[in-house]
Amino acid sequence: MPRKKTDSYLIPVDRIEGAIREIRGHKVMLDSDLAGLYGVETGALVRAVKRNIERFPGDFQFRLTKHEFDALRSQSGDSGQWGGRRYPPYAFTEHGAVMAASVLKSKRAAEVSVFVVRAFVRMRKMLADRREVALKLAEIEARISKQDVKVAALFDAIRQLMRVSAPGRGRPIGFRPQKR
Repeated sequence: MPRKKTDSYLIPVDRIEGAIREIRGHKVMLDSDLAGLYGVETGALVRAVKRNIERFPGDFQFRLTKHEFDALRSQSGDSGQWGGRRYPPYAFTEHGAVMAASVLKSKRAAEVSVFVVRAFVRMRKMLADRREVALKLAEIEARISKQDVKVAALFDAIRQLMRVSAPGRGRPIGFRPQKR
């Protein structure tokens, strides 16, 4: 089957999902990852965003703090991958990633943005499915006898499997105030 013209920049959704991180409770992509997908230099992406800053409210993009940036580098285990970056990167939500494609005005960015949106949607669905399974599990557990130790152990094992995070991902970074 011949590829459609819009599939000329076919990128596996898994590759995009691997670039999506959780920062400040939001699923985001960093400027360097987004620029790589869109086929532009990171600096060109940042300049385009700054020229059109009115299109990027805080829920579309934000800049990582120095603390978040340091935590991100330490999680990756290889500070060399950042190329000696001096400034913390920008993080783009799903809407910010699409808006970035529109301000870049390149054909590749427009086509790849479709795959980026699909990756965000797929991750959202996976999270919703996981929550649904957890609710059903709790419902079933409430119905069974508390005396059945084997079934309780099975439920504990299933919960443990559900807690396992995606491979290669550490804990989410960002500032979380301590409870007093």
